[in-house]
Amino acid sequence: MPTPVLRGALAAAVALLSLTASVVPAAPALAGASAVDAAHVVTGASPVPGSPDTRGRTPALPEPTGPHPVGTTTLHLVDDSRPDPWVAEAASRELMVTLWYPARASRGRRAPYMTAQESALLLKDQNLDRVPPDTLSRTRTNAFVDAPPRGRGRALPLVVLSPGFSVSRSSLTALAEELASRGYVVAGIDHTYEASGTTFPDGRTATCVACESEESPEFGEKTTKGRAADVSFVLDRLIGADPAWPAAGLIDPSRIGMAGHSIGGNSATWTMLTDRRVRAGVNMDGTFYMPIPGKGLTRPFLMLGAGRIHKPGGLDDTWDRDWRRMTGWKRWLTVEGADHGSFSDYPMLTEQLGVDVNGRFSGARGVEITNRYVNAFFDLHLRKRSRPLLDGPSRRYPEVRSWLGRPSW
Repeated sequence: MPTPVLRGALAAAVALLSLTASVVPAAPALAGASAVDAAHVVTGASPVPGSPDTRGRTPALPEPTGPHPVGTTTLHLVDDSRPDPWVAEAASRELMVTLWYPARASRGRRAPYMTAQESALLLKDQNLDRVPPDTLSRTRTNAFVDAPPRGRGRALPLVVLSPGFSVSRSSLTALAEELASRGYVVAGIDHTYEASGTTFPDGRTATCVACESEESPEFGEKTTKGRAADVSFVLDRLIGADPAWPAAGLIDPSRIGMAGHSIGGNSATWTMLTDRRVRAGVNMDGTFYMPIPGKGLTRPFLMLGAGRIHKPGGLDDTWDRDWRRMTGWKRWLTVEGADHGSFSDYPMLTEQLGVDVNGRFSGARGVEITNRYVNAFFDLHLRKRSRPLLDGPSRRYPEVRSWLGRPSW
């Protein structure tokens, strides 16, 4: 677990993506809902006052820069082999997963960024009561719902994305769309009861039960192991004998990577250690709760973080510890001026609404840097394409610094 000093520094650095999320109280359950639903599911949101500065504005994601249009679909997956780790009454683990992929053409309906209920819960959780509650659900995306996929037989690498604690898979949509436009299948996972809101197809919305346990000593290990189990289950359903996605035959099972933000990035190393199908990993500004064991991690790994906290000898010493135990290809990059939320969509979107959450560092710049470096990493290690961006300083991105890499710069 982070030290009290580190927790204080992170709290100062984090605006929208707080590491100490509040729990949203549950409303009465739907008629006929189970005991699990009644305790941990909301069915409606109370309106919050709008602001003249934000009402009517529609935020938008940047257009992907790759050559392919982007399609998307959503999967509701149920793992009957294990109970939910956060809700004792739930005999199965339910997950919502969004897939993004290269499509044949840009046609059809644009995908929603999140549901109105998820938007209301997230904004309430982050005390953004000046923003109309459905605002984020109206965000303009670039992916088309159920667009026919492009590609033939096991041609596409897969990247799994795990979001930060208390926020949803939507937080990494810009990265997902960028990767899909460049020929990747991307699977974004909502880790149920770890987000402010996760809406299921039948209208239920699960809230952040795990937020109640964040200060407990076992929180880091429990969350890390649970997320690794979620990722492995999703891989089973995508590349196993009975795939949940009709187009799953496009995925090359030998080229799978994982990237995560905050506690999702922390989970990438443990997932790689427990599931050898994941060939390369990225941690975006997450504390490593569970140390890499002495035998080390031999597969490629990228650490991409905010400069003040995650430089060598910085406030988060778990990066120094686990860096020494990475024995394969590795890079340690920091972004000067960035903070914890800079590696997700939300600061960029709230800036468009006139809400300043990141100070002087542009949310759009954070998304651009994240997209370029994460894409370069997976291109190199899943597609064997040379990416000099990872080998030296960039005039285009002078705020990115490398520490202790090979070569160092």
